[in-house]
Formats: sequence, C-alpha cells, structure tokens
Amino acid sequence: MKTLLTGNEAVALGAYKAGVFAATGYPGTPATEIIDSIACYSEVYTEWSVNEKTAVEFASGISLSEGERLLS
Repeated sequence: MKTLLTGNEAVALGAYKAGVFAATGYPGTPATEIIDSIACYSEVYTEWSVNEKTAVEFASGISLSEGERLLS
C-alpha cells in the first residue's frame, strides 16, 4: 500500500532513512512540520531552539561529532 505524504513529511522520512540522529529547528517557519514529523521516530533526538542562532549552533555541534543532523 502506498502512503501519501506532504513535502515536509517526505523530508522527515528521507532524513530518518538517511541516518539522521538529531534534528533541530525554530518554530514558526514553514518547515516547522519537518521537526514535528521526525519527532515521531524515537531514534531521532529532536529539539526546538529558542532562535535561529541556537539551532545553527546545535547542528554545528552535532556535525563536529561527525553525526548526521537536520536543521530546519
């Protein structure tokens, strides 16, 4: 059976299948649904950031540990 996904849900699913283990974002953007969707996967650590700068710093820290990350 095929499942119909929105674009943001497809991005979240693709990130999960690519091995992303941490995702962060700033609420209030059109991409907010990506973080909501990827939060459904218990293997992925998700975090809402208080502003855009904090989200970038979180994603940068994950990249320094050579981990796969998603920033929306």
